[in-house]
Amino acid sequence: MARWQPGARDRLVLAAVDLFADQGYDATTVAQIAERAGVTKSTFFRHFPDKRELLVAGQETLCRLLVEGITTAPESATPLEAVAAGLERASNAMGPLNRELAPRLKAAIAASTELQERDALKTVGLAKAMSDALKTRGVADPIAHLAAELGVLAFKQGYATWTALEQDEAGLAPHVAAALKDLRTATTALG
Repeated sequence: MARWQPGARDRLVLAAVDLFADQGYDATTVAQIAERAGVTKSTFFRHFPDKRELLVAGQETLCRLLVEGITTAPESATPLEAVAAGLERASNAMGPLNRELAPRLKAAIAASTELQERDALKTVGLAKAMSDALKTRGVADPIAHLAAELGVLAFKQGYATWTALEQDEAGLAPHVAAALKDLRTATTALG
């Protein structure tokens, strides 16, 4: 097996998502994932503690990017403007591999209760990261929480729009920004 080839982490994620979609999460073993990715089991475990973690492989990076964008937003930024800065930074980091994985990942998650639970925890983690970053900026707890939840919803909606397109030259960021704008408009109707 070609353990020295670059991209083992990405190959493991792709292999896992394909296997989860083809034969189900429960029926897929770490050995099968490693074999399909062209690496050893020990290489798998150098990158991931278990197969569940494959689906949240980028969560740490995503949280870090969201927080960096929020914390570096201008001091004068409103909470939603700071969230928008975080969403832009995170969205700009997502590329063709993320878009390619989306339909297979969605199918794998839909077919497994365990993966649905893990995906829900990922969403909670993203909201917490944004909320904590906003609180660090001095935003009051309820406002920080609401802005973070709107940010997560905008990210999900923008991601769904982006991945549903036949072709997309603009990337994820404009779709997330449009979703956040729509949500901001919708909140005024709550009245």
